[in-house]
Amino acid sequence: MKSIGFLSFGHWAPGNGSKVETAADALQQTLELAVAAEEVGVRGAYVRVHHFARQLASPFPLLAAIGARTSTIEIGTAVIDMRYENPLYMAEDAAAADLLSGGRLQLGISRGSPETALNGYESFGYAPAEGETDADLARRHTEVFRAAIAGAPLAMSNPKMTGMSQPLAIQPRSPGLPDRIWWGAGTRATAVWAGEQGMNLMSSTLLTEETGASLADLQAEQIQLFREAWAKAGHDHEPRVSVSRSILPIIDDETEHYFGLRAQADSQDQVGHLDGGLARFGRSYIGAPDVIAAELAQDAAVQAADTVLVTVPNQLGVDFNARILESIVKDISPHLG
Repeated sequence: MKSIGFLSFGHWAPGNGSKVETAADALQQTLELAVAAEEVGVRGAYVRVHHFARQLASPFPLLAAIGARTSTIEIGTAVIDMRYENPLYMAEDAAAADLLSGGRLQLGISRGSPETALNGYESFGYAPAEGETDADLARRHTEVFRAAIAGAPLAMSNPKMTGMSQPLAIQPRSPGLPDRIWWGAGTRATAVWAGEQGMNLMSSTLLTEETGASLADLQAEQIQLFREAWAKAGHDHEPRVSVSRSILPIIDDETEHYFGLRAQADSQDQVGHLDGGLARFGRSYIGAPDVIAAELAQDAAVQAADTVLVTVPNQLGVDFNARILESIVKDISPHLG
């Protein structure tokens, strides 16, 4: 059976029927949804990270809180934009959150998507070096972060304090965390790179390339290329692969009210401009649970992945989303293979 997780962007906004009006609401309700999701059999609680926007931005305090309130559900990100990160501080935070959760952290990272702020990572103190792109910056930060969580020496001890000069690694470290790093790949080429590097693969509801193939078929090709690159690199364990999907089962009057009219309009992929090029955005799966199950059974990328992350409309509140997730786990997931 597929591992089902939820993915929350943590939007908040006052008014217009929103049940998440403040940042405090967004944080507290994400925690409450993780607890409720674990109770109905969801296996992962993931958050998206955005900066300079009314969305979740600092994942580690939230993930640590979720880890303390739950016992089995995986906790993770999808994804952290590495252009914004201090790799060593992030390594300490990630290890602490993983230790507090008993080794349940699944950390999705990447170059990130276009942000509200223009070159916002520069305001955080980071900029590409001469000759680098912002993608190169993200990969450089990733290399240092992965070395740090693996225990690489990154500083020398002070002889005046320790009586000796020896290399030091960051503390704390969490065993197994290096194998639970995922790369959010927006193209087939970046999926190949992730496989070569030995990171698990996350593929979102959009790809920043357009070939005319459906998103599902393009992602299935991406997953195949990733696994081939992984095998060729000779890594010593099996990788994991996740795909994100918008899945909205119509199970009562309230879900019909919010999403019934969208069933036809959102049933096809969309192609549009993003970050200077064409991108393909995935369709939504809206309808009766048995209809959605049949459609997802024909989704080549869902079938190729071991994990499906369901994007949730978090501003509709915890109870609403918990009902949706329970239906996905009970009525849809068993038919996905």
